[in-house]
Amino acid sequence: MEPARAELAKAIEATTFNTPICPVYQNVTASAVTDPNEIKENLVAQLTAPVRWTQTMHQMIADGVSGFTEVGPGKVLQGLVKK
Repeated sequence: MEPARAELAKAIEATTFNTPICPVYQNVTASAVTDPNEIKENLVAQLTAPVRWTQTMHQMIADGVSGFTEVGPGKVLQGLVKK
């Protein structure tokens, strides 16, 4: 995955990121991020880091997030959030 990580890093670095209007939760940190440079770094790190989905959901709920939308086929994640 390291060659893919290097290519992804180049593509992300060449892309302009603006400060988001709401926090972005990323699996690599399981926390809210608003700094565009940190978001870029985390996107690259997520390619090879473990997915911290459960920790991310717990943090979002602790931060007051009360609504979730699952995009795509099925409702697997929606069922997990309810638990």
